[in-house]
This record gives sequence, C-alpha cells and structure tokens, in this order.
Amino acid sequence: MTTSTRRPNPSPSAADLSRTASRHLLLNMTQNGSFGPDGDQVFVVRRGDGPYVHDADGRRYIDGLSGMYCCQLGYGYAAEFAEAADRQLRELCFSPLWSASAHPTAIQLAERLAELAPPGMGHTFFSGGGAEAVETAWKIARRYHVLRGEPARTKALSRRGAYHGLTLGALSLTDDPALTEPYGPPAIDTRFVASTNRHGLSGEFADDELFTAHLLADVETTILAEGPDTIAMLIAEPVQNRGGCITPPAGYWTGLRALADRHGFLLVADEVITAFGRLGAWFGGERYGARPDLITVAKGITAGYAPMGATLVGDRVAEVINRPGAVLNHGYTFAGHPLSAAIALRGLEIVERDGILDNVLALQDHLGERMAALAALPIVADVRGAGFFHACELAGDRADGTFSDTARATLVADLIPRRLREAGLLARVYNRAAPLVQIAPPLVADRQLLDRVVDIIATALDEASARL
Repeated sequence: MTTSTRRPNPSPSAADLSRTASRHLLLNMTQNGSFGPDGDQVFVVRRGDGPYVHDADGRRYIDGLSGMYCCQLGYGYAAEFAEAADRQLRELCFSPLWSASAHPTAIQLAERLAELAPPGMGHTFFSGGGAEAVETAWKIARRYHVLRGEPARTKALSRRGAYHGLTLGALSLTDDPALTEPYGPPAIDTRFVASTNRHGLSGEFADDELFTAHLLADVETTILAEGPDTIAMLIAEPVQNRGGCITPPAGYWTGLRALADRHGFLLVADEVITAFGRLGAWFGGERYGARPDLITVAKGITAGYAPMGATLVGDRVAEVINRPGAVLNHGYTFAGHPLSAAIALRGLEIVERDGILDNVLALQDHLGERMAALAALPIVADVRGAGFFHACELAGDRADGTFSDTARATLVADLIPRRLREAGLLARVYNRAAPLVQIAPPLVADRQLLDRVVDIIATALDEASARL
C-alpha cells in the first residue's frame, strides 16, 4: 500500500477568503451581491489579541466596537476559556433544558445571574442570543397576563428609533421601516413612544425634570389612547444603542416603573448591549435606577467566546408562570448549552477577579471628556454616551444640519469609515437618517488605548469637516 504525506496548505490570503465568501457565505445586514471578483472585498478578521484584531493580511486594528458589543474582555483570555470549555466538553457536551431535565452548568449559571442581578430578579430562561431573549420576554409577558386572567393584553410599547432584534417578534419592537416593511404586518402589535434623545429639541428640555415629565406624559398618553388593559409590556434599553448611545434623563426609569405599576403592564430592560460592564455595572439599568420585571441579555454574557442569550425574570412574574399546572410552552433546543454556560461562568469570574468594572468606572469620565471635546468640530452635532459606550452624531452641509446626497456619499459612506480603518480602528459609522460614529471599546482598554481611539476619530472627523 502506498502512502503519501499531505503538505499543510498555507493560510489562504484575504483575497482568496473574500472570493470564497462571495460564493458561499451570506453576511448579516449586508448587500451580499456587492461582493465578488468584480465587486468589493469582504473584510476578513483572522485572529485577535488583547483589545486588537488582525485581518487576513496581518494588519492590526483596535477593536473599537468589541466585536459588535460582545467581546467585553477583548481577546486575551483564550487559554482560560479554552480550559473551561475543555473541562465541560469532557464531562458533558450537551443536554437540553427540556421538560423536567437540566444539567449542572446551566443551573449554576442561573444561580450566579440571580446573585448579580438587581434584587428580585431570581430566575433565568436561556436562549441562543439577544433576539431570542427579547422574543422570550414577550412570550413570558403574554403568558403572565393570560394566567392572571387578562388575555386582552396583546400590545407592546417600544421607543421610536429603537432596535431590539431581527427575528419576526423582536423586529416588531424595532422602529425602522426599512427593516420591518419587507416582511409585512408585525407579529406583535406595537406602539412607539418618544425616545430619550433630546438633541434637536427646544432648550427647555435641557432640564432633566422637564424632559422626564415630557417623556412620561407621552408614554401615558399612548397607554390611555390604546387602553391600559391592552398593554402587555414596555421594552427599552437603559442606554439606547440605535440613534447613538442615547442616555435617559434622571427619573425616567423610576417614572416607567410607576407607570407599569399603575397600569399593570410589565417593564422590560433590554440589556443585550448594556449588561456585564459596558456602563460600569453588572447591569446598566442599575446606573439609572431601573427596576424592571424582565431583563434581556446576550453578547457580553460570554464575552463573545460562545453564543448565548438569556431572559432574567422577576420573582413576582415567576410566581405566576410557575403556578402548579401552568406550562411555559416555550423553548429553544440549545438554550443554556453546557459549553456556553461554562464559558459564561468563567467570563463572569474573570470580570470580578480582574476588576473589569472598576476599570470602566475609573476611566469612563476621561473617555467621556475626550469624546465631548469632539463637539468642537464642525461636523459633530452632538456627543453622548456613558461608560465605554459613546457616539458622535454628525452634522451635514445643509442649513438644517442634514447631509446632501453628495456629502453623505463622499464623507459618511466613504471617507470617514475608510480613514478610521486606515488608521487602525474598527468603529461603527452609521449611514442612516442621523449619521453617527460610535465606539464601544473592550472593557480591558487602558487610558492610552482610549486616547488613541479618540485621536483617530478626531483626525478623521477633522478631515471630513474640512471637506464639508
């Protein structure tokens, strides 16, 4: 018998990988048809280290968006996560959380989340990601009201401009016609209320008390118009991602809690982005006095090392859906997967052990001040954010501050993202109704790295300002 030795293939080049991707891989939220031999090249990330990623050609970038808000710890803990994964896989690769069956790792993670969560949030329903966690919150809210004899509560409230996911239920809670209209009528009957973005509003709303009263009046007016006994839940992020890191005024979340109690609906904090340190706390809502009935999480729960989502359920809600004989007829095959749960437990341990929250708290003011200074540039209309989560809203060349088609195409769609990447920074440049530059750096970033991030943005926006 003849044998042959196969030589290992060298790592494919960025161009090779891009060509293969264009033939076989459908990317998320992307004009996939624009890639290919005669089109654009896919940006391929091959590896990461610390707060950096390297593309397939070996160029290094600061990951200024933490892998789309997931990689809270950057990329420097691979050995620890690999050890946790190896131990779990050797013991149990998979067992579903189905019917009367569970496994130790999911049980331990649920217990740990109950310890870290705000008081009274003692139960967890696992899922595969953020959109599934949001869908779960909706179904639990519906089940809760039906079991309490209020089946007419079939409507949800969300905020204008909000994004809560792309599955059909979560998409119903997302206020973006470009995303929703191609798929027909929403799965959930949703009404949208005012967001907490005060940019562009009259000067009186600079006062938190007046602005909070204005926002809560809008919510209550909507509730009364629809009928209080038809509202099942209101969902909101502690800091709204879409629209650019929109923070709430003082008293806003306390007011939402009072409205929920008065009118009988459930309050949901969507913490898919803001939990696990992004705002300097385990749960970002703590920063604003939020006391929700349900909390949705994903992304940072595993620091990006595995997929996982979860819906934390308040004890008073759990008491109803856990009534003897009541069935929570909802689930996902891979919910609470042992591997993901083991990685989540290790990640939470690292965050606590290495003082990750303390790092955010120590540096957030410095980052905020550096970002705020960008408001002096002509192209910057507003700067907002909290923790390690900030955005610049851009002002265009027209008298009202909007962008002409030419300026949008040359600056927002081309120059700014190109200059950021050329300088070695991955950040998010929205080319939507209100163009934005957004950052969410890894929570392990030090002062020097944060300064470098802002310096790169400042240089790119200064050039863009000169071309307005």
